[in-house]
Amino acid sequence: MIVSNKKDVKSVKIENPQAKDAAMKVLVSPKEGWEGYVMRVLEIEQGGHTPKHSHPWPHINYIISGKGILYLDGKDIEVEAGGFAYVPANTEHQFSNAGNEIFEFICIVPEEGHK
Repeated sequence: MIVSNKKDVKSVKIENPQAKDAAMKVLVSPKEGWEGYVMRVLEIEQGGHTPKHSHPWPHINYIISGKGILYLDGKDIEVEAGGFAYVPANTEHQFSNAGNEIFEFICIVPEEGHK
């Protein structure tokens, strides 16, 4: 069990040569008792992005703040605070900051999808 605040969780830079100015906070995982899933918050700085990639698991995203572009299956889709997306397994995707503030979103993946 855990009750906390994202401001109290340390950000870890995403170390991938295809990512730029992106970091992640792990909020809830099997370590806290949620077997099989991980809830993370990604923070993308102005001009930054996650890598363009696909993988064999889906994930769910909820936009907390800022504006971004979700590249999903060949299309660029504008997203903003309050928006959400389901990214199916094996679908190429990327999140990019399209605004002037930090673009922040929740990403929930199966445990196998968190590395």
